[in-house]
Amino acid sequence: MDEGGTVAPMRVGVRLIQYLGSPAEVVDLAIHAEACGLDEVWVPHDPFMTSAWAVTSAIAARTERVTIGSIGTNPYTTDPSEIAAYLATLDLLSHGRAALGLGLHTDEMVRWLGYDPGDLTQRLRSSVATVQALLRGEVATEHNGPYAWADDCRLRFDPLRPDPPIYVAGFGAELLRLGGAIGDGVMPMATPPESVTALTADIQAGAASAGRASGDVDVIACAWLSIGAPDGPAAHRLRQMVATFGPYLEERALATLGLECADFSEIRRLVDAGRLDAAVALVTPEMLRLALVGTAEEAGERILALRDAGVTNVSLGGALGDDPREAIRLVGEVIAPMCRPH
Repeated sequence: MDEGGTVAPMRVGVRLIQYLGSPAEVVDLAIHAEACGLDEVWVPHDPFMTSAWAVTSAIAARTERVTIGSIGTNPYTTDPSEIAAYLATLDLLSHGRAALGLGLHTDEMVRWLGYDPGDLTQRLRSSVATVQALLRGEVATEHNGPYAWADDCRLRFDPLRPDPPIYVAGFGAELLRLGGAIGDGVMPMATPPESVTALTADIQAGAASAGRASGDVDVIACAWLSIGAPDGPAAHRLRQMVATFGPYLEERALATLGLECADFSEIRRLVDAGRLDAAVALVTPEMLRLALVGTAEEAGERILALRDAGVTNVSLGGALGDDPREAIRLVGEVIAPMCRPH
């Protein structure tokens, strides 16, 4: 609730993964999301996947209102010079609607590429500060951090805004506290949504350590959504996602459902061996509770419970539904109004 005792509305958006279609189809889904009244569209930025930076630029050119951002842009494969230039350019293209989710939801992907993420907290802190300085038009010289820059490192064009929002996309207590201390917002994985209470406590502790109020930090709970029949296309895609990404989720989040990382050991072994179908067959009904599964109304009720945990924004991704367009329509017509009380 806000200071007046009224229930504050939550913003509602979607994360559009490449498995929903071709880049052109993902752009069309973003246009549809705006038409359905959603607030934000995020595109995951992962190694070897279709380029989030290209897709968000295309979305910017064909929408007028929604906030647009890439989530999972990391400070290993992209340094602050590229990140700042991307964010400032997207902000110009979108007329001030750009945002950035900077960080990682798992360190596994950068390990594939030969990076040791042992310095992730330091690198992420440095990257956020450097991007912010560049956007303010400053010379951003680093001599002691992870980036050994010379003395004339600055943007060679004028950003539209000096402060487009930068969210820390992180996992684990240390990164969540860092996000609360330095980010405009934080993007914790809400898998399952009920795990968010512990995660927001870390975010609030980080904010307090920096002398910030909890209300200064936008908390975007990143949930998986699957609206459709138990044996439909969305359920199949969700099982694939749980098999692929479930092994990397936080132990304390899994414990909310009575699960632990060890429950995914055989699933991970099969996925690593290229036997995804066999791994999917081991996904249990309880594992599917990591996502918002069922009707739009049922999903909305679980989302509403996040407000009491300090969530101010929800981003729905994953399979979305048997028909992603129809699922987005239901998010706009059913879930979003539940999150925006009159």
